[in-house]
Amino acid sequence: MFEIKAKDNMGRVGVLKTKHGDVKTPALMPVIHPRKQSVDVSKYGADIVITNAYLIYKDEELKKQAVEKGLHELINFDGPIMTDSGSFQLSVYGDVEITNKEVIEFQELIKTDIGTSLDIPTAPFVEREKAEADLKITLERAKEAVEYKKEHNIEMLLNSVVQGSTFLDLRRECAKELSKLDADLYPIGAVVPLMESYKYKDLVDVVMNSMKELSDTVPRHLMGAGHPMIFALCVAMGCDLFDSAAYILYAEDDRLLSTRGTFKLENLQEMPCSCEVCSKYTPDDLRAMPKEERVQLIAQHNLHVSFAELRLIRQAIYEGSLMELVEERCRAHPALLDAVRHLGNYSDDLEKYDPRSKKSAFFYTGPESLCRSEVLRHMQKLREMPKKRDLIILPPSRKPYSKFISGKLGEFYIYGAEQELDLENTDFMVLDIPFGLIPLEIDEVYPLSQNAAPKIRDVDSIEFIEDFINEFIEYYDQVLIHSKIIKDLDVGLYNKCISSDEIRYHKDDIKKVKAIADYQFGYGAGEALFTGNINIEKSKKTGKIRHIYDGKVLIVNMRASDSYLILSKEGAKRLHNAMPYPQNRVVVNKDSEPFALDGKSVFCKFVLDCDENIRAKDEVLIVNEEDKLLAYGKALLGACEIEQFQTGQAIKTRKGMKK
Repeated sequence: MFEIKAKDNMGRVGVLKTKHGDVKTPALMPVIHPRKQSVDVSKYGADIVITNAYLIYKDEELKKQAVEKGLHELINFDGPIMTDSGSFQLSVYGDVEITNKEVIEFQELIKTDIGTSLDIPTAPFVEREKAEADLKITLERAKEAVEYKKEHNIEMLLNSVVQGSTFLDLRRECAKELSKLDADLYPIGAVVPLMESYKYKDLVDVVMNSMKELSDTVPRHLMGAGHPMIFALCVAMGCDLFDSAAYILYAEDDRLLSTRGTFKLENLQEMPCSCEVCSKYTPDDLRAMPKEERVQLIAQHNLHVSFAELRLIRQAIYEGSLMELVEERCRAHPALLDAVRHLGNYSDDLEKYDPRSKKSAFFYTGPESLCRSEVLRHMQKLREMPKKRDLIILPPSRKPYSKFISGKLGEFYIYGAEQELDLENTDFMVLDIPFGLIPLEIDEVYPLSQNAAPKIRDVDSIEFIEDFINEFIEYYDQVLIHSKIIKDLDVGLYNKCISSDEIRYHKDDIKKVKAIADYQFGYGAGEALFTGNINIEKSKKTGKIRHIYDGKVLIVNMRASDSYLILSKEGAKRLHNAMPYPQNRVVVNKDSEPFALDGKSVFCKFVLDCDENIRAKDEVLIVNEEDKLLAYGKALLGACEIEQFQTGQAIKTRKGMKK
């Protein structure tokens, strides 16, 4: 029913399958009023819409038409339709004249594609006692709806809405309990007041705490979110669907949506974008029009801007630049900037879903970039890597650094216990923003060379690096810091400045590939892979390492775009023999064994277990329950997703071990 096609952080491009067609997510569902539909939203990019089943139920004429003709003919939309249950009216008026079972039955009767149980929307910042009481009813009704659907063989997909107000433990509890019910979609409800009051920081807390307990296998819908300026942020938190009547409500108030905020027509001297409306009309043209005609045109503009933003977001996910787009969009308003900075507190949650390698380079756009998965992941890797006795820290040069560092390195200040330098027992690293310290042996691995940052450093990045350096140098007996670095950083006391012709960096391709293997697969992988008569073949055009052999037997290839190692059959055997279970492994059941041996791709439903550190695009070993090596390939999903999904591919197998 839902399949992930591409991912970046918690954002994903997916396909939601329904009776009336497939929906590419992230997607916006324009709200269609069953009596007041005035804009053909499908003409401007809507693949799915949402309407209110309760309003239809209460209107005898509409109810009769919906039952006789079906919902799709009633609102003149051929694609998938989601219906709300009357929860909004319940939150506004305090009561509705329909039961939970009745609204589920009615939604199925009128042939909606995705129906919703009658949850209790609880406003933000209410008393905890009320939030708990409302949540109890919401969970009871969600369970009742799922059971009713199963008992009556209802084909309609079913929403179960996450509630809990702004009590984060209640949001987690609700999400956890709902995930046990096996519903088809999980909306996150009662967040409109947070967005209307620009409390985006609180929105981040509500969404991220809901996501902690929601299944990754189904779409997540942020209810009432319809302004394009927040789409990127919400997608990065894992939201797949949005709904709103903002496009028409804002149009009726002469307001034009944009990713930078909202423009009032009365203040416009120029049209804000290049859509058909903005290209054809001037603000004076619109102001001179009759109200009805003007509303139609502004609504078209609002739809265009909204769908264009979602297309841009999907493209950003494909190329791996979603967080850069988030950071750009969140500079549209100080409250949004607070929100993206607050999202940094959830970096560990985001990292679990973030691929290690991406098509796009890493662009540092400000202090918020320091909390991205790539930065924190690299720093954790550095902490885990074995350390030599001494450390030499060099200033940045052109990338890749190791290619342009040679000869006499200059003057250094000594930190720690001064002793005779042993270059064989010394780590060479470059200090740069945003990754802190970059060992020269691994500097070509994504994104350590595939990144760009402003030359003028901001205060936050300098303090960030200072804190990390002060922590990291304690691992070493003696640290030599280049004189060019000292004036910028405060990293403690130094003994003296020295200059020596002996301080030189000597490139060693064998050490390089071993270090990359340790960084990629875990410490010990380098020695395990590269033993014997190692022969390194380089590209004649670029000089980059391409293939690594033991004699004439291929061990690994090195991918030119990111310098990650791609296993051969021999490489997979060596890695499997050396690395402890379950490291780098995906375990499949007996039914899948013969297919894996033949080199067939592994599907999620056949996976029994996997290394929790596996991320999308990682090289992995495919084994059975006895840890017998069956095949090797590339992960398409992260570990948490592989373990949850029961449909779709988990591993694109490169080759099976069948002789």
